[in-house]
Amino acid sequence: MAGRPRVCGSCGSPVPEDVLVCPRCHALLSLDDGADDAGGGPAPGVARPSATGPAPAASASPTNPFAAELGRRLARVGQWAESAEPLGVELPRLPPWAVEAARSAPNPEPWAEVVRGIERLAQRRIVTAFEEWERREKSRLARLEAYAVDSRLEREQIDDALHAARVGDVAAALATFQQVDRVVALKERHLDQAREELERIVSLLKDLQALGLPVPQDPTDAARALEAELRAGRLAALKQQIRALRLRATERLKTAMPKYVADYGDFLLRERRQGVATEREATELAQGARDVFHGRAEEGIRRLRGLQQTHGSPSSHSAPPPSRTR
Repeated sequence: MAGRPRVCGSCGSPVPEDVLVCPRCHALLSLDDGADDAGGGPAPGVARPSATGPAPAASASPTNPFAAELGRRLARVGQWAESAEPLGVELPRLPPWAVEAARSAPNPEPWAEVVRGIERLAQRRIVTAFEEWERREKSRLARLEAYAVDSRLEREQIDDALHAARVGDVAAALATFQQVDRVVALKERHLDQAREELERIVSLLKDLQALGLPVPQDPTDAARALEAELRAGRLAALKQQIRALRLRATERLKTAMPKYVADYGDFLLRERRQGVATEREATELAQGARDVFHGRAEEGIRRLRGLQQTHGSPSSHSAPPPSRTR
């Protein structure tokens, strides 16, 4: 009857739906039974050991032909569990004591049913995890496709992996999942690197402009042109333009830097004569100029921009600030 709680047919204890072995008496349970019948007997065709001791071994044979098959099938589930870890799914496993009992059992059929139940449960959990992965992965692909990154093959492989999991070819599904995940991550990394380079060069141009230094292209125009290349998926052309902009900006910066340092140094000297402490600012100015001349243009300009934001520039000071004395 629907809604009847599932109980162990051996000791009568309530058990969770997915448990295969009673946690109280270690009796084998049938995975497909929602609940035992009213009499509390075992499921048809599934033998359960007594709660008071092992079953008699009158029919025991010298060798158990099921032992090799048990090892193979448990190893397969173990491989599934390892490959499915990135999916965030935990698969059921047969505890070590149960493996030993199954290997030496005189009647292996009940244990064979347990292993089949583990495989069915593992497959169901993997299919559920694949359905969640499909939604996440297609969201990632939509972002890539917004930047004109071709993802048709990955979409087909996602559908293939989900189909394989549903029909029981779990190993093929997991192999396809790993391949798709690697390729998508690689494409995302390339896109993120291109985005980071774009933002860095635009930030450099904005800082140069704010410092009154020459720029090879207006930052707004540069951002618009570079964004168009990124959105069109032309990453190679984008990187070439960024390199060219950075080279031109660096060349102009090195030419203009001596005059900028001299002007700002004179500004700090005037403030010092008026009683303003400028030692820290002079150190920042010297370090920024040193960074530029040693090939660390972005770091140097960032330092000089910070100096300007905290201390101002010669054009912004018509009178000495009153609160900077020692």
